[in-house]
Amino acid sequence: MQPGGVWALKPVIEMSAAEFQVWQALLEERTGLVINEQRRAFLQTNLSVRMRELGVDGYANYFRQVTAGPSGAVEWSTLLDRLTVQETRFFRHQPSFDLLERYLAERLLREPLSAPWSLWSVGCSSGEEPYSMAISAAQVLRETAHLGHFGVTGTDISLSALSKAREGLYAARKLEQMDTELRERYFLAQDDGRYKVVPSLAAQVCCARLNVLELAKAPMSGMDVIFCQNLLIYFRRWRRREILNRLAERLAPGGLLVVGVGEVVGWQHPELQPVADEQVLAFTRNSL
Repeated sequence: MQPGGVWALKPVIEMSAAEFQVWQALLEERTGLVINEQRRAFLQTNLSVRMRELGVDGYANYFRQVTAGPSGAVEWSTLLDRLTVQETRFFRHQPSFDLLERYLAERLLREPLSAPWSLWSVGCSSGEEPYSMAISAAQVLRETAHLGHFGVTGTDISLSALSKAREGLYAARKLEQMDTELRERYFLAQDDGRYKVVPSLAAQVCCARLNVLELAKAPMSGMDVIFCQNLLIYFRRWRRREILNRLAERLAPGGLLVVGVGEVVGWQHPELQPVADEQVLAFTRNSL
């Protein structure tokens, strides 16, 4: 029997209330992520599996290991990948991409494309969102003289998620919401049933590691479009507003910010105006 099978037979190590609080505090301090009581089983299971892989007994011993100097930093990165990779798919919230295409098409009609559009996917996970954004931009520019005049940056805290994004290889179920025409245009079917992003589209997308608590240090500025969806729900309300304020600063005049519906309530920014769309929570920055 493989080691994974052995682990599956062992019960998850029970975590005391004090131990749970210690791990909650570490995650929030380092990433801003809040693991509430409803996600306690998720945290307990992932810690237990990793501890068994390493042969570590007890949550306290493992805590010391992930907080001990350079070797701890390596283990922390490994653990973080287990705790932050979210299940996603292409065009996850279709109305957001419909809005994106309308916005880009209107901009193209309103003003000449003097410089390539800059788009940013915050919390890009394994790449489905930034590639979806790239497809939307490519579709808008497809019949123009500006084909390829855009770039998409995807950022995430998880190194393993970023590795998958850069590989650009996806199971068929990830593309279920995509039109057949788009799938055939922007993906290459593989012998194993998976799909790979075509090189011309992949060249428009780059992915980099970024902790959203460190947005002040991020090199991105003057972005035409920023997507921040399915990320803020893991943070406290005051932190959500702080993150959005930072993102607003990175928008170019007239730029578009798209946020997950229901992820923030009552947030306002003096430079941003809400977009009139009942299906999408989005804002545009005031023009100069």
